[in-house]
Amino acid sequence: MASDRGQRKSTIYDIATSTGTSPSTVSMVLNGTWRRYRISESTAERVLGAARAIGYAVNMKARGLRLARSGLAGMIMPHYRNRFFAGLSESFEAGARERGFCPMVVSTQRRPETEREVVERLLSHQVEFLFIVGVARPEPLNDLCRAAGTPCVNIDLPGANAPSVVSDNRGGAAMLTGLLLDKIAATGGGAGSGGADLHFLGGVAGEYATEERVAGFQEAVAGHGFTVSKTHIHRCGYSPATARQTVEEMHHRLGGMPAGLFVNSITAFEGAIQFFKSLEPDAFRDRFIGCFDWDPFAAFLPFPVTMLRQNVEAMIDQAFVYMEEYRVDACPMVKIPPQFGPSGTVPRHG
Repeated sequence: MASDRGQRKSTIYDIATSTGTSPSTVSMVLNGTWRRYRISESTAERVLGAARAIGYAVNMKARGLRLARSGLAGMIMPHYRNRFFAGLSESFEAGARERGFCPMVVSTQRRPETEREVVERLLSHQVEFLFIVGVARPEPLNDLCRAAGTPCVNIDLPGANAPSVVSDNRGGAAMLTGLLLDKIAATGGGAGSGGADLHFLGGVAGEYATEERVAGFQEAVAGHGFTVSKTHIHRCGYSPATARQTVEEMHHRLGGMPAGLFVNSITAFEGAIQFFKSLEPDAFRDRFIGCFDWDPFAAFLPFPVTMLRQNVEAMIDQAFVYMEEYRVDACPMVKIPPQFGPSGTVPRHG
């Protein structure tokens, strides 16, 4: 056996044989991920001792960076242009620092090729975990993390290959829609021939968050004894420019504002406001607008807006719980309820 080792480099199979463990266990010990896979400390020490004893020191030295803690915590997100993503980033950075990590946050502008490139780069810097925010199909990124032995959590949009933390989009949309319908009913308007004069603006067809909010919107309308036409649901994306064009066309087709308008993001709301500036104040009399997002500057608009604030602090707190209890074979999902954000005051956090 000794002469055989003298003719070739030792391998993880030699270490596995000498310690009575599997090659995969040896690999996890040598690359520093053994704690994440619940390998005991005594087994890890035995593997490391055997590796040194049979001449694996050179290979172990080459893996020194993997065995040491980098202290880096990574997050990717689409952008920082609204309070939701900015709030997630701020809460993540605070939570990472409280736990002794140095946070790294990178925006990807919702480009899949950029998302992959950034994740690969962060993994090459050996981040100890990664929060993946607002990625429509995060499974390929989850798989990259798994191959690198790096825990990850999906936030805002879920994936099947890692734990996920999302807003309760359906429940929040139903809550907001119900409030709009109650306000409309109090004026004695908003329905004709059994249909609700309520429109849904913004979002992307087939996207998890959008479809959940549309479902909540429809459920609330049905719960009030109305129906809503498919032509009242305008999945026009999140761009302010397309939202502005869509609401302008809606206004022209209806001959005025609908009784109620549910806006599916602050960026779509920005586009709607660009058109609303061209209208007289009377255009908003007995008209009610809600937004599934929050910004305190809405208090200064010349018409009332009911806004939902996604609970970014609770979302990040739960993501850290999943990270600290991470298991590679467990992919749970939790939904965090949003909160009404007062138009005139900043809502309390948490």
